[in-house]
Amino acid sequence: MEEQKKCGCKHIKGIVCDVKNCAHHDSSNCCTAECVSIGPSSAQNCAETVCATFTPKSMG
Repeated sequence: MEEQKKCGCKHIKGIVCDVKNCAHHDSSNCCTAECVSIGPSSAQNCAETVCATFTPKSMG
């Protein structure tokens, strides 16, 4: 998986994330997770998919 540095953070090239309350979200809408898992395998369209890598951002 190709990664690059941007704003001092590693992010997964080509992944855009708008989920601001995810721990892997950075201020430039990039994903900083080491890898991303998307499912479920039974999805029939994009509305049925979810990012299984989502981790709630700690609020403390």
